[in-house]
Amino acid sequence: MGYRIRPEADFTDEFRSAAEEQLKRAITVLDKRPEGAHEAIHAFRKNIKRLRSLYRLVSREVPEFQKRENARLRETARSLSAIRDAAAIVGTARYLQDNARNLEEAEALGRIVSILEARRDWMAEAESGLEERLHYAAGKLREAIAALDDVAFDKSHRKNARMLAKSWRRTASRAREALDACQEDTAAGDFHELRKRTYDYRLYHALLRDLWPSAMKAKRDFAKDLVERLGHINDLAVLSGLVEAEPQLFTRNDDLAHLLDAIIFRQQEDRREALRDAETLYGDDPDDEAQRLELLWVSIGN
Repeated sequence: MGYRIRPEADFTDEFRSAAEEQLKRAITVLDKRPEGAHEAIHAFRKNIKRLRSLYRLVSREVPEFQKRENARLRETARSLSAIRDAAAIVGTARYLQDNARNLEEAEALGRIVSILEARRDWMAEAESGLEERLHYAAGKLREAIAALDDVAFDKSHRKNARMLAKSWRRTASRAREALDACQEDTAAGDFHELRKRTYDYRLYHALLRDLWPSAMKAKRDFAKDLVERLGHINDLAVLSGLVEAEPQLFTRNDDLAHLLDAIIFRQQEDRREALRDAETLYGDDPDDEAQRLELLWVSIGN
């Protein structure tokens, strides 16, 4: 069925179906690993993020379920986080290399990428019990599928419309607050908060796309680009932290200088462009958006 909730269908059935699909996809990729462990963990974490957004959408209606399952998913993701983080740092260095401003910088960043790839592979080899952790994660996700039998929603179409509208308003309002904080300060935490809320906002447009397909797709695509840019900002901060924590990795001072200069330049550019795009994305009043969503849900579902 895909990652969606149709307004004309039973809400409980739609919710369970959307969640179960993501859980089964995550289990399959962990069990089969068609492109290796690194890509399997990356795909698994994407499914987990979609699930956590879905559960936040209904958190006020089923708070105990959301709290319990969010904790389960968070614990499961953390069990594989070290390897994924090492792979993400490699991706960040490649991003800098792809956006190098000259040949000398590109060559220096290419050597940095090789160093970080070796670090990632060493960490994967040194990671004890990786196979067991992958099986453990898949087992926790099977428990999460069974837990879906415990969740049910009201049959009232209007009540579910109000629930969705409240969640939408809360997410858009929190994103707007994070955006205001980012404009006042350049703290990495504020940009990370904006990213998380924009990720939810984007996925809500995917989940509820049947309400207004063309408009939902346009805004979802715009939000996807913003999430990616905000992700780069966060990843650059993580890479900068690695330089401070493990300076022994970088044996060539010239290469390190190019790396730090590239990080600073890219952070400034990405922040400027992210703030501009976020102003566009969150230009509508959250109350107006939520009211429009509620009206559409009721009109289509009746």
